[in-house]
Amino acid sequence: MTSLLDREPAVLVLEDGARFAGYAYGARGTTLGEVVFSTGMTGYQETLTDPSYAGQIVLQTAPHIGNTGVNTEDPESRRIWVSGYIVRDPSRVVSSWRAEETLDDALERDGVVGISGIDTRAVTRHIRSAGSMRGGVFSGEAAGLTAEEQLRLVAEAPEMTGLNLSAEVSVAVAEVTPAQGERIGNVAVIDLGIKQATVENLARRGFEVHVLPQSATIDEVLAVSPVAVFYSNGPGDPAASDAHVELLQNVLREGVPFFGICFGNQLLGRALGLGTYKLPFGHRGINQPVRDKLTGRVEITAHNHGFAVDAPIEGVFESPAGFGRVEVSHVGLNDDVVEGLRALDIPAFSVQYHPEAAGGPHDANYLFDRFVDMVQDTISKKEANA
Repeated sequence: MTSLLDREPAVLVLEDGARFAGYAYGARGTTLGEVVFSTGMTGYQETLTDPSYAGQIVLQTAPHIGNTGVNTEDPESRRIWVSGYIVRDPSRVVSSWRAEETLDDALERDGVVGISGIDTRAVTRHIRSAGSMRGGVFSGEAAGLTAEEQLRLVAEAPEMTGLNLSAEVSVAVAEVTPAQGERIGNVAVIDLGIKQATVENLARRGFEVHVLPQSATIDEVLAVSPVAVFYSNGPGDPAASDAHVELLQNVLREGVPFFGICFGNQLLGRALGLGTYKLPFGHRGINQPVRDKLTGRVEITAHNHGFAVDAPIEGVFESPAGFGRVEVSHVGLNDDVVEGLRALDIPAFSVQYHPEAAGGPHDANYLFDRFVDMVQDTISKKEANA
């Protein structure tokens, strides 16, 4: 870890020309991506290993990061996925008996270029005003590039709108996790960037979890003999995922129960015939208030999304794609964004947030039980009609 007396310069450059000078953190070099902020006070290791952050430079609004180090038990996936990392005050001391290495060392090991020592509040306020935008972190030799050259590199980086990143984060071959307790059946999970806690939640409820590559066809999905299909969270623009929408429409036509989270919610929206749009600066963190319209209960939830479904908040409406009646099931209380969908004539629902929430909170964990109830009800109806 770099000492206070030997800190190397680094700079964060945004595409509108804003510059923030700080110190190198993690790996040295250049990284480019969409700069977004996460408001979670804890769970930085879960954030870093969330595949939904692929292609993004993540800023932590909490000022002190790295206090508990990192370990091999808490990662949500096989690696750190963020393109870059921005913190204000990285801890110089690791204060947890569970720590196996420092966060700084982990970032360097996985080649993640970061920056520390900048006014993260100022950057957050800038993004909240101007919207999420492309940016770059430059350290090492890259810190010596001219301001004009650094800005040129940022301007040449791909925009998140129109970007399909599913193939970068998905498994290459199917992976199976056995069911725990009383077995319900197989669930086919389309891996668009799934987190380990999601797999564990499904397995604990009696599903044998078949995590399939994002390129899976309807024949490959049905070959698993699924009692249900699940679409995971993931990075990218849902408008750029036509193949996943077509697959999901085929699943719905087969009458297989469906549950989707985060990216999966956006894809259910598209499969039902709805549109999606990019939020100004997104929802990222573990303190987002959402109202479940079915119960009236307000939940504090874990979010990581920059896109949302365009649908009427109140009332029941007909699916433009012909799947019957639909309603918005959950609403974000900060900005009235659609946070969940429920089909009324077919067994399908989704939420825009992360009910597994390994870093907390666990208000929304009941959604996995709601999924079980839907699947068992569908099985019972099929057996009664057999």
